[in-house]
Amino acid sequence: MTALAAGVLGPVPARAQSADQQINAIQRQIQQLQRELLHMKRDLGARDAAVRAAQADANRAREEAQQARQAAEARPVNPFPMPPPQPTPGPGIVSGFIAPSGPPASLGSSSPAIITQTEPKPIFRVGNLTVSLGGFAALEGLVRSRNEVTSIGSNFNTGIPFNNVPAAHQSEFRFTSQQSRLAGLVEGQPDAATHVAGYVETDLLGAAPTANSNESNSYNVRLRQFYGTYDRADWNFHLLFGQAWSLATLYKVGLVPRQENIPLTIDAQYVPGFTWSRQPQIRLSEDFDDHKLWAALSFESAQTTYNTGPNGSPIPGATVTTTTPGIAQLTPGQAYSDDIAPDMVVKLAADPGYGHYELFGLGRLMRTRVSTLGSGSNSAAFGGGAGGGFILPLLGNAVQLQGSALAGEGIGRYGSAQLPDATIGRNGEPVPIPEAMALLGLVGHPNKAIDLYAYLGAEEESKKAFALAGKGYGYGSPLYSNAGCQIELSTLPCVGNTSGVVQGTIGEWWRWLHGEYGTMMLGTQYSYTRRAVFKGVGGSPAANENIFMLSMRYYPFQ
Repeated sequence: MTALAAGVLGPVPARAQSADQQINAIQRQIQQLQRELLHMKRDLGARDAAVRAAQADANRAREEAQQARQAAEARPVNPFPMPPPQPTPGPGIVSGFIAPSGPPASLGSSSPAIITQTEPKPIFRVGNLTVSLGGFAALEGLVRSRNEVTSIGSNFNTGIPFNNVPAAHQSEFRFTSQQSRLAGLVEGQPDAATHVAGYVETDLLGAAPTANSNESNSYNVRLRQFYGTYDRADWNFHLLFGQAWSLATLYKVGLVPRQENIPLTIDAQYVPGFTWSRQPQIRLSEDFDDHKLWAALSFESAQTTYNTGPNGSPIPGATVTTTTPGIAQLTPGQAYSDDIAPDMVVKLAADPGYGHYELFGLGRLMRTRVSTLGSGSNSAAFGGGAGGGFILPLLGNAVQLQGSALAGEGIGRYGSAQLPDATIGRNGEPVPIPEAMALLGLVGHPNKAIDLYAYLGAEEESKKAFALAGKGYGYGSPLYSNAGCQIELSTLPCVGNTSGVVQGTIGEWWRWLHGEYGTMMLGTQYSYTRRAVFKGVGGSPAANENIFMLSMRYYPFQ
């Protein structure tokens, strides 16, 4: 204390004339010390108050974080996650978005990298809505051994020509950017249990009458998908309305939109045997057991494709109407069927922890009109089928095995080969054509940058034909002539009703650049396709085709 006092008070003035002066000087120094001590106490009090305020702020932050965690747990699982590697939009892309590789927790060890499910990556906000962008710029090239005269989407049925036309003797080379894509996802969370979203996806594979490749290569923006969704976590309920992939398509995770298991092909028509469509619909679905089981029902836009044969109406003096050219908002020159009701799809899906499994049923109604002078009548027929699919992990997720199939009558429009749905019967009624389609695929991931794929697919139809007055009618009649199919510029007939299409496809995608500035990808593909026809007069010719494809893509938002 003595040393401290000496340091604080300082030395007693040596020049004090008396003891009183010394005492006064000491008192003044003591008063100064008291004032300084008071200031120190005030400073310490202010610091204590600041510490207490900081502690209170920390406590409030902890409480808010706890409330946010509780709200997140009550929030519905986002049924619209950012899609994963998928090339057609590209490996790594489904619907134009890309996700990092790695299995999603919802599938555990059964999920391959291409089945990755991640939350959307927000780009910006508009009010309470989150907006994410997707898409890619593409340059794609193709070489076909026969000239289909089409772009990046092949025609596996009537597009593969027989030898009676010059196109069968010419190869086809094209460059195109038409598969370039732009997509957008808008999401909102009105409350802890509700999730709403809207999704749009376009490409340039439309071709109006003025579209050409002469100089400007101007092609049209095309609607791929545009739909809205409403989800309630407390009800485990999901609603989708708008244009989307059909519920009949195989999914990777539950029945979650934008998690469709699309083949990784560059070819925009994918692979024969692949069951799919993209069409307007309203879909209701429910999930159970923590999203491990799903059940769904969808009502989807109907369109029936017919093959009526070369001999016209089987009813003398009558006209059978199967389709009508479009007007106004439907494309003139394209055929549109007059359907009674939407197609209906019912599906069950399971993700038990090892693999993904689906079973579904498809129901359809189709109609024709038989007209005579002054009168007429309508005829209807029921079509449909049953199918299923699976995705299984092999070699610790280094390889995935997938398979899907659909069999029934009047289901041709749901297959990539686009075989006809129906023909006409003796009385002009619609006759659904029996068909079976199947696809088997292997997808491998030797490393995070490369995806390899191989598919084997087939679609086969049975004949639905009859004879009347020595003429053949229906589909696949043995009375139809194929005599001119193998002779170039032959004047003999070549009806050539397709009985089946088989294709083997292999390819790869290499993500050679990936980072904060997007992803660059390079893909190559080879496919061999064989088209067979029903036996008729002159035999049963076949046509085959080799296709090589190359794709370079840049995904700026991924």
